Amino acid sequence: MLLRPSLSCLLALASLSALAQDVSVTLEPLRQSFSRSDDVQVQVTLSNTGLAPQFILKWHTPVEGIQAPLFEVQRDGQPVPYLGIEAKRPAPGPNDYVRLEPGASISSIVELSALYEMNVTGAYTLRYRTAAAGLFGSASARMVTGTLASNTASIWIDARLPRGARPPAKEAAAGNGLAFKKCSNAQQEQLAAAVDAGRAMTVDGHAYLSAGSSHGTRYATWFGAHEPARATRVTKNFAAIRDAFETKPLTIDCGCNATYFAYVYPAQPYTIYVCKAFWSAPLTGTDSRGGTLLHELSHFNVVAGTDDHVYGQSGATELARTDPARAANNADSHEYFGENSPPQQ
Repeated sequence: MLLRPSLSCLLALASLSALAQDVSVTLEPLRQSFSRSDDVQVQVTLSNTGLAPQFILKWHTPVEGIQAPLFEVQRDGQPVPYLGIEAKRPAPGPNDYVRLEPGASISSIVELSALYEMNVTGAYTLRYRTAAAGLFGSASARMVTGTLASNTASIWIDARLPRGARPPAKEAAAGNGLAFKKCSNAQQEQLAAAVDAGRAMTVDGHAYLSAGSSHGTRYATWFGAHEPARATRVTKNFAAIRDAFETKPLTIDCGCNATYFAYVYPAQPYTIYVCKAFWSAPLTGTDSRGGTLLHELSHFNVVAGTDDHVYGQSGATELARTDPARAANNADSHEYFGENSPPQQ
């Protein structure tokens, strides 16, 4: 039996078609060529070209950040994986729509290299395209799938991996397995340097301890008066941290927006979550990026199992003086010993 669409269905489809035609999307890269240390930024503009206000589902726009695969990205003609989140949501309500007045536009700058696998050199094409039931907010359109699509833009990225490479699950970077989550290309470059710096601190600290220098000022400042069993424990801790830097599959997640430096789940090696204070820290020196990674690696139960008894250099030096046993289990004490800033012998 031939089923004919109802008049209400046809009217809804016609209304949706008109809505889609009244909202245009343009995508414009901020640059045409990006280096390995550049964030890949594009500007997305949604414009109401019609005569009536338009209501567009917020989570299918960039206005509150990207929380869905809203872009089609290809590298040398092949699709690039989306790396961001996809959330289960309730049915949209009135507050879930952004209102766009006739003739008005909204523009958002989007950084794509933390959302899509863009760490391989090549020619990339970018297009904003999304489709969803209820994309447009009119009553007649909420049960019908709507679509928004932009122009296609082309860029070149001279990235961390050579053209044609297949990014492995764990990248080999500077001698250790290093993977990233929610990290832009620029952040990945900074993190690779921080891993190198943290490993160098750990190698230096381990060499100092292995040479039997635990009677020196550097050791005493952060771990207190020499006691053989405690010095052996600290040496083993640095050996384990060094091994983690050199041989373990580290993953660094850049999705944290908290004000502190970083955090880990001690029972879930070897993922480190870096936060806002990390990015403003120096590469080396006191409370540095390299030292922060050393600190966080020491927390893992399979590494050194350290705790956070005190924070800061003043607290750590006082802990070494008054309670060296806890200093030998304090993460900041290990960090400051590794950073050795200012230098001590």
